[in-house]
Amino acid sequence: MAIRVTVWNEFRHEQENPVVTGIYPEGIHGTIAQALTARGAFDVRTATLDEPDHGLTPDVLANTDVLIWWGHKAHRDVRDEIVDRVQQRILDGMGLVVLHSGHHSKIFRRMMGTTANLKWREANDKERLWVVQPGHPIVEGIGEYIEIDEEEMYGEHFDIPQPDELIFVSWFTGGEVFRSGCCYFRGRGKIFYFRPGHETYPTYHNKDVLLVIGNGALWAAPVNGPVPDYGIGKWNQPLEPLPAKAKQFVSSETTSAEPG
Repeated sequence: MAIRVTVWNEFRHEQENPVVTGIYPEGIHGTIAQALTARGAFDVRTATLDEPDHGLTPDVLANTDVLIWWGHKAHRDVRDEIVDRVQQRILDGMGLVVLHSGHHSKIFRRMMGTTANLKWREANDKERLWVVQPGHPIVEGIGEYIEIDEEEMYGEHFDIPQPDELIFVSWFTGGEVFRSGCCYFRGRGKIFYFRPGHETYPTYHNKDVLLVIGNGALWAAPVNGPVPDYGIGKWNQPLEPLPAKAKQFVSSETTSAEPG
């Protein structure tokens, strides 16, 4: 069964900057969606900031297994109630793949609990992304590194929690390094942050970059695992008989106890 992917893009640079329009005439979202569709493993749709509900209606999210997110200049324009909606879907099992400057998106910072600040420079640096977890499914089909001739530099310190799994570390011409492929588990959902993709460079035409994005979507897709019953508003039945000296609990709207 195909994995249902929604590629979200603020879609502002492509409409305002002729350089970006020339590189991505169908938008960054369109370029990524075409590559994912060509793999044959995904059922792909796109959504953009200026659509109603930013294209992320309850119905769209309910039918999304993995959400891919690219944003840059319009993070503040994303409504908080939409961020709440996306967050809940992630906690319920939807995957999230955050690209490049999406590190400062409301949803990524919400899920990280940090500023996600970093150093940066737009000066045509070469980027070499070294694979540091060679057995991980996200790097299937990739060599020891990905080399991008010209990219925006991101440098440490990157203000994020320690990744649950670190997949890539980047080196740049100016000498900086950066944790450029980071995996997290949040609730029942999974998050993959992947660094490359400044809008004025043709990074999303690079076959290895597109391969990693697709691999990341495969990794982040939901699994048919258990849905935890946390016992909120009720008490949990014991799996084994309790000892006679155990207190006896009664069920109520707010869990309460009575003496034995």
